[in-house]
Formats: sequence, structure tokens, C-alpha cells
Amino acid sequence: MATVSRTRAVSDILAAIGRRAPFERAAPWDPVGLVLGDPCAPARRLAVCHEVTERVVAELEREPVDLLVAYHPLLFDPTQRLVAGKTAAGRALRLARAGVAVAVAHTNFDVAPGGTADALADALGLTEVAGFGPLDGSPGRKLVTFVPHAAADAVLEAVAAAGAARIGNYTHCSFRAEGTGTFMAGEGSSPAVGRRGELSREPEARLEFVVPPAREAEVVRALLRAHPYEEPAFDLLERRGESHLAGRIGLVEPGTTLGEFAERVADALPGAPPLRVAGARDAPVSRIAVLPGSGEDFLCAARQAGGDVLVTGDLRHHAVRSALDFGLALIDPGHAATERPGVERLLALVGSEGALTRGLLDLDPDPWSAEK
Repeated sequence: MATVSRTRAVSDILAAIGRRAPFERAAPWDPVGLVLGDPCAPARRLAVCHEVTERVVAELEREPVDLLVAYHPLLFDPTQRLVAGKTAAGRALRLARAGVAVAVAHTNFDVAPGGTADALADALGLTEVAGFGPLDGSPGRKLVTFVPHAAADAVLEAVAAAGAARIGNYTHCSFRAEGTGTFMAGEGSSPAVGRRGELSREPEARLEFVVPPAREAEVVRALLRAHPYEEPAFDLLERRGESHLAGRIGLVEPGTTLGEFAERVADALPGAPPLRVAGARDAPVSRIAVLPGSGEDFLCAARQAGGDVLVTGDLRHHAVRSALDFGLALIDPGHAATERPGVERLLALVGSEGALTRGLLDLDPDPWSAEK
């Protein structure tokens, strides 16, 4: 008997992207994931864009898709109203009317292996590439509890099923340490071990695991249901961890000068605005740092990683002067140009999911370019 395949939903496409570039690795300020639409809706027709411009929206009104995957967030700032107009909120309203769901894969794709940062390093021909510049992911929680050794696996299984104890593509991530717990059960209690009125000393495991803030209530309920104690002790802590590297640094051929490498950048990133180059054009460079998009916050990190030059966008005058003072040359091809190799990889990733996928990259040019 033939097996009938289920139509893939929007959530299936997001799960596939998340396996390659987990959404929790995005910067805390970055609204990634599904931002418009129904996760259970079918996703037969897909599209990918760099940025949701007026031309992108007009094209999707003419020929709608089920899901648009954008690299740049559409609704970057908190939005209280969706009112018609030539604004991000107005474009969101038009897409909603057209039945187009919108998802964003941005800084989570930047830091991912093979994502935007790696794509820029590859486009510029760097070798022996490594990461630099930690980018903190979304704020998280850690839950610490104390449980009899025999019950530790059952408790971990329960909280994992509720969405906790996950790091990237790994589940059931926890740490255990042995110790002794003490308690005295009072009047009206029903202790699972020990006796009322007597000091109990019980061998226990300290069990700790991460908890996504959005799943906190469900994880605590699962813990309380699975824990054998009448009054489980636990601590829920704010945490910051699992930083991933936003930039890449690698080598070029010995004897390459800053001017020669700038020419390579211009050739590798067609359509970029005229390059801005800071530093002596005849100075030799060997270790090249790259960071797609706006990399001004990573100038010191690039130099500390050993970079002779950083390729990134959106550099301001005083930051450039400071970088030159501490020995870092700079090449600024523009914000969008440094991201474009990665966006092309995002298009390939979404297209590999089997649904009909359209690339709309020609409809969202760099805003510094004249829009035809």
C-alpha cells in the first residue's frame, strides 16, 4: 500500500531552517522566526528575499506564496499598529492580506556554520578560517533541582518533553553532581522518604538544565509532576551562555597588499557601492577578518583575533579613526553587499526543502543603489 506524504507546513520549513541555524542563537534584539502567519498552514510555495521592500511586496501580491523567508527583519521595532502606508507595518499588512506568512533568519544564520559569515569568508577566498567575535544569544533560564538518583532520569525525560534541556540540535542536555540533602518533615507532611519529626539525610543528585523562557511554566509543571518529593526544591536562574561567533578570520596569499585585497573585495561583491578603504594601500595584509552587515561593535575583537584588516559595513568616522589608531585597517563595501553571499546560501537552504521556491533577491537592492 502506497504511503501518502503529508503536506509540509510552515512550521516544518522553520524547523528545517532551525536545525541548520537554531533560532535561539540570534542576538537578543533580533526578531527571528515566524513573525506573520499560521505555523500550521501549508507551505507549498516559498520565496526568499534579502529585505522586504515595496517591490518584493508588490511581486507577492501579484503572485502570492505561502511563506516568505526574509533575511532582514520586516518588523524590526515593536509594532502596535498595522496601518496602510509605505512603512514596514504597511508592508506587513499587505502581505497578511495576500495570505503570505513571513519568517526571518538573520543573526542566527550569521553565526551558523556555512551561514552568512562563512559565505563572506568563502567569497573573499580566505583560507584557514576560524571564528571571532562572540554574539550572545537570547536570554535564558537555568533550572536547578535536587532529586533522588533513581528518579533523575525520569525527571530529565519529563522536562525535556516539555521543551527544556535543549542546546542547539541536542536534547536531554543536563549536568548532575552528587551530594546529600537534608530535611525534617513537619506535621501534616507526607514525605516520600524519611519520617516526620526526624532529620533526614538523603543522597541526591543536583540536576541542572536550560529552560527557554517561553516554556518556563510548562517545564516547571512537568518537573513538579515527575519529581517524587512532595515539596521539590528548585532554583530558576537567569543565565547568559552558548555565545556563538559572528565573524570569521582567515588568511590570504603572502605579499598581498591592502589595495590588492580591496580590489578582490570589489570583484567578489558585485553591485556593492564604491568601497571605502581606511589604511595604507601599499601595506601588506595577511590575516583578514570579515563580519557581514554592521560590524562596528567588533573592531576591537577583530584586532584582538589578529586581524590586519576588517571587511564589514556601516562604519562611522570616529570608529574608523580609532581602529586605525590601534592598527586595524578597514574595508567597507556596504551593509547589504557583505551579506549578499550569505543570503544566496539562505535561498539555497530554503530551496533544498523540496517546495517550489522563488528567489526575489533582484527586487531588494541595496538602498544606496538607485531602485529601478
